[in-house]
Amino acid sequence: MNPCRMTLRVRYAETDAQGVVHHARYLVWFEEGRSDFLRQNGARYTDFEKAGYYVVVARAELDYKAPAFYEDEVTIETTLERQRGKVLEFSYRALNQDGLLLATARTVHVVIDRTRKPVSLPAELLDKLV
Repeated sequence: MNPCRMTLRVRYAETDAQGVVHHARYLVWFEEGRSDFLRQNGARYTDFEKAGYYVVVARAELDYKAPAFYEDEVTIETTLERQRGKVLEFSYRALNQDGLLLATARTVHVVIDRTRKPVSLPAELLDKLV
């Protein structure tokens, strides 16, 4: 599947005293990328939740390649790499305005229902993702 892209600008509050983005911020950016991926594909987390499905993070892996700085424009690329049964796997790339790769990541998610039991997404929701 082709990646979905969104761009954000690094805010002052996301940086340390040297103007470098704090490492934990990337997880938040990748979550925003995932939410934007769903919107761009005609779905939203709220659609899942209204239907009784929740997508929870089971694993997150990040590799930092280069620092981002205050006021950089960062593009987050999000790709749904795999969907099998109750599991969704996304990959991410963060690039600065010059195309420099800042970080890569992968998250694995389990779909659960209102009783917190793992379930597969129904076809009408899954079709929007694949």
